[in-house]
Amino acid sequence: MKDKKLKIKIAEDGSVFAETIGIKGKDCLEYIELLEELLDAETVDSRYTEEYYETGTLSVQRKNQLWKEE
Repeated sequence: MKDKKLKIKIAEDGSVFAETIGIKGKDCLEYIELLEELLDAETVDSRYTEEYYETGTLSVQRKNQLWKEE
């Protein structure tokens, strides 16, 4: 499993730029919401990365059967 990261850049004028890395699907939005809360800030512009459109893989083992959902 890849590490989940939040890459943050603070510009000289105080603007904050953030990018999620290793977070697939809509889960990335939770990280951005947390950052907004911590900074008492609001997102004014955003773009989705390729990872936003990807889904994770879920594997469940039950009674010696393996189910895989993608």
